[in-house]
Amino acid sequence: MDILAEANRMKAAGRPIISLAVGQPSASAPEAAIQAAEVALRTGQIGYTDALGRDDLRRSLADYYQSRHGTAVDSAQIMITTGSSAGFNLAFLALFDVGDAVAIARPGYPAYRNILKALGLVVIEVPVGPETQYTLTPESLEREARAAGVRLKGVLLASPANPTGTVTGREALERLASWCDDNKVTFISDEIYHGLSYGVDEASAVEFAPNAIVINSFSKYYRMTGWRIGWMVLPKSVVRAVECVAQSLYISAPELSQIAATAALGAGEALEGYKADCKANRDFLQKRLPEIGLSLLSPMDGAFYAYVDVSRFTNDSMAFAKKMLLETDVAATPGLDFDPLDGHRAMRFSYAGTLAEMTEATDRLGHWLEKL
Repeated sequence: MDILAEANRMKAAGRPIISLAVGQPSASAPEAAIQAAEVALRTGQIGYTDALGRDDLRRSLADYYQSRHGTAVDSAQIMITTGSSAGFNLAFLALFDVGDAVAIARPGYPAYRNILKALGLVVIEVPVGPETQYTLTPESLEREARAAGVRLKGVLLASPANPTGTVTGREALERLASWCDDNKVTFISDEIYHGLSYGVDEASAVEFAPNAIVINSFSKYYRMTGWRIGWMVLPKSVVRAVECVAQSLYISAPELSQIAATAALGAGEALEGYKADCKANRDFLQKRLPEIGLSLLSPMDGAFYAYVDVSRFTNDSMAFAKKMLLETDVAATPGLDFDPLDGHRAMRFSYAGTLAEMTEATDRLGHWLEKL
C-alpha cells in the first residue's frame, strides 16, 4: 500500500505511472450488474437485509455450485458478506478462540496474518515451494506444527493463490481437507480467484469437504471490487453462530451490491471475455519476464499475479520496488508483504490490467534492468 500511495501521488503530479501493484481488475463491473443496480436505485427501496443476505442471491449461488461444480449446496448454508474480508473476520471470530493456532501458506496474502494476529490467534506460516508444488500439504503442516510446539485448530488455503498464482489440484485439495477432518482441524478454503485459472483443474472444497468453510468474492472474476460483496458456504452446524456475529458487526451486506451481484452471476460472456484478457496478459508475461531477468518463482496457473525472483538485482525488495517506481514509473509489490522471511528476494506483478500496459511496463523494466 505504501508503493501504491506513492504511485498515486506521482500519477497525480503527471508522471506516466503504470501500476502492476494492486490485484484489481481494470475492467468495470459487468453491464448486467450495473443495469440491475441502476434500476434498483431508481425504483426500489435499498435497505437492510437479513444478515445471511437476500434469498434470491443465495439461491442463485446454490445454482452456481450445481452448474459449475456439479454439487448440491443448500442455500441455507450460504451467507452473503461485505466482501471476502468480512468472511474471514466472521470465520475466525466464530470458529477460533484466542490462542488457537491457524496455519497459512508462506508466501501468502498478508491480511490473513494481520487479521489472525489482531484477533489474538497464533499464526503458523508454512513455507511452500517446488517440493510441495507451491501449496500446503499434510506433511508440511505436521512438520511446522511440531516445530512450533502447537496443535493446529485451523488451516487456511487459497486456490488460486495470491501472490504465487498456484492452483491446488483436486486430488491435493481433497487430501488436505481429509487430513483436516481426520485431525479435527477447521479447513477454510479461500476461492476468491475462482474463474481465473488457465488450463488447470479448478476444484472447490464444496465438492468433497462438507465440513469446510468456503469463502468467495465478486471482486476478481466478477470485477466488482468497490461493490464490497462476497459470500461464504458454511457447514450447517455453524451457520447460526456466524449469523449472530454478523448481525452485531455488519447488520448485512449492502443490498444494492447484492442486487448487482445476482445479475453478475448471469453475465457469462462478459466474464469469460475478461478471463481471456487475463490469460493473454499471463501468456505474455510468462515469456517476457524471464527474458528481462525476472525468473518466475512459481507457476502462473491462476489469479492474475506473477511472483518473480529479484535476487539477481537486490536483497531488499522494498527498496527495489521504490527505486523501480522512481526510475521507471512502474509500480509493483515487494515480496516482503507476502513472505517476511524470504520475500526480500521476490516481487509480485499484477496483470489485472491491459496487454498494452504489460507490454509498455516490461519494455521500461527491460531497459532499466540492463543498466543495473
